[in-house]
Amino acid sequence: MNAAAPDLAASAPEAFALLADFERRSLAHVVGLPEQLDAPGLWRGVGYRVGRRLLASAFDEVVEILTMPPITPVPGAQPWMLGVGNVRGALLPIVDLRQFLEGERSAPQDGQRMLLVRQPGGDVAVTIDALFGQRSFLEQDQVPADPIATGRYAHFVDRAYAQAGAVWGVFSLDRLVRTPEFRHAAA
Repeated sequence: MNAAAPDLAASAPEAFALLADFERRSLAHVVGLPEQLDAPGLWRGVGYRVGRRLLASAFDEVVEILTMPPITPVPGAQPWMLGVGNVRGALLPIVDLRQFLEGERSAPQDGQRMLLVRQPGGDVAVTIDALFGQRSFLEQDQVPADPIATGRYAHFVDRAYAQAGAVWGVFSLDRLVRTPEFRHAAA
């Protein structure tokens, strides 16, 4: 055995202790520890805007947030069905969420985003007008959903929260993708 080779067995406990100390010190500086992030009475999700409405959907309903790919129209589809887009080799149906809900098409814009949603039979992407990222709401900030849950939104928004002078509706993407009309995009 080479005399210059380090004794790895002797240095392993030392390295482990060093890593454990590093972890302990870095966790001491975390702004929101896991037990605080999952606190009772706290609801968290992805915040976005559709038309004039501020909405948020649960993290477990959003598979991924994507930029808009080039879209190929699908003949004979509903007007709210924009077409299909190639995302990493998979063709995804892309729906204009505002047009589905309000009957008015979203204005295409640079940096527009879409939410990838899992549905029976394959994923679907829904366009949003603006992305606000993670939103956290406290139970005591819950307000009546009436201002948001009007028209077609009433089927998908059952609660709302007030935060910084704005009202955010909790939008159920799961309920959306199970709606028969949404599932039948053929005109």
